Amino acid sequence: MFQLGKTIVSEDILEKDFVCNLTACKGACCVAGDAGAPLTLEETKILEEIYPKIKSMLRPEGIAAIEGQGTWVTGEDGELETPLIGGADCAYVIFDEGTALCGIEQAYNEGLVSWKKPVSCHLYPVRVKDFSDFAAVNYDRWDICDDACTLGQELGVPVYKFVKEALIRRFGEDWYMELEKVAEDLKKSK
Repeated sequence: MFQLGKTIVSEDILEKDFVCNLTACKGACCVAGDAGAPLTLEETKILEEIYPKIKSMLRPEGIAAIEGQGTWVTGEDGELETPLIGGADCAYVIFDEGTALCGIEQAYNEGLVSWKKPVSCHLYPVRVKDFSDFAAVNYDRWDICDDACTLGQELGVPVYKFVKEALIRRFGEDWYMELEKVAEDLKKSK
């Protein structure tokens, strides 16, 4: 672990390799697990605002979940998150030839909304936990992503490079440039 501004960062995001491999996993991270995608308070307001614009892109069961539970929910742990369909799929998931995709991101790609998706989804496999004085930035190892780890190793892409755009979105360009310096120094020391 090392400190970067007001963040404590796991060296795993510098040392582990990762590139999503949708052809292998079929978007399992959007349909597996027992909680929705983590959200910020600001993101809950965005979801409320954009829902009418993206509703037509979503599956009927996703629409039913959202209209029954809300555009966001408070999870059992008290955290804000996306609603689920029957305790499994994220309500915002759509499918393309058996692969789970984000309906919000699809709407973004089609120019319907200007918000890509929750930053927690964009950051994955990096997870950020905010505390009062700092944020913990960690690599989340999940067996459904084994193929992404293998592909990342084959291509030589460390986690922090794979999620560069999302890290900049969350922490800013200056923070990311400092992270790159730490990564370079770590590489030189080995």
